[in-house]
Amino acid sequence: MRLDAVLSSLSDPTRRDVVDRLSRAPASASALAHEMPVSRQAVAKHLDVLGRAGLVEAVPVGREVRYRLCTAPLAELADWATRAGAEWDRRLALLDAPPA
Repeated sequence: MRLDAVLSSLSDPTRRDVVDRLSRAPASASALAHEMPVSRQAVAKHLDVLGRAGLVEAVPVGREVRYRLCTAPLAELADWATRAGAEWDRRLALLDAPPA
């Protein structure tokens, strides 16, 4: 299930940082590494995990590969979280309801 891959990939703070940076503008692995306290190789590994989850896409630009954020999996995650929250709200409301 793609949602499992998205949640798993976002469990790492460095990958969340990469997603945050790519939400502002596409960037190469080298450019991301320059802004972060990790090596280019580490960034490339994080981008691979994010790519397998469908969160980033590699876009060739000349001799460089830039990565862009794919928002559809994040929208699916937000929809799931909204549904899960509504279900918990419903269950909690039942606990507060007077006995029938």
